[in-house]
Formats: sequence, C-alpha cells, structure tokens
Amino acid sequence: MKSKRYTEEQIIHILQEVESGNPVAAVCRRYGISEATVHRWRSKYKGMDQASVKRLRELAEENMRLKKIVAQQVLDLDALKELAGKEW
Repeated sequence: MKSKRYTEEQIIHILQEVESGNPVAAVCRRYGISEATVHRWRSKYKGMDQASVKRLRELAEENMRLKKIVAQQVLDLDALKELAGKEW
C-alpha cells in the first residue's frame, strides 16, 4: 500500500491556505497535488483544526484497540463453548 505523503496536520495547513483566498491551482502546484485531492481532503477535513484531527486519530486508535479486544473475547467464548459441548 502506498504510504501517505502528507500528515493530517499538513493537510489542514494546506486547506487553510486554500480557504484564506489562495487559488486552488496555485496551492496544488506548490505542494504537488491535484485539485481532486484538495476537494477530497476538503470533504473529509472540513471545519477541522489541529486539535480535532488529533482527537480523531486518538479515537481511531482506541476503536482499533477495542475491536481487537472484542475479537479476542469472541475467540475465547467459542473455545469455551467447544470445551463445554464435549462429553468427558
């Protein structure tokens, strides 16, 4: 998978430049990105600042950790059901 070229903080900075009145085409040339990328970022990060991006990242990490815990519990329950179902 291709690695990300820009961090969320850099993306927010680029979008702030566009929102401050700089032409999209000029900003795209400066950073080597396409206008479609700017529009995609705008739809994803609209109205966000640095703190909210950090909070979003923290929530995503917590969500991933909780999903792992739930998956492990499901495996444990299946193993216990299999053991309990066997006749000794």
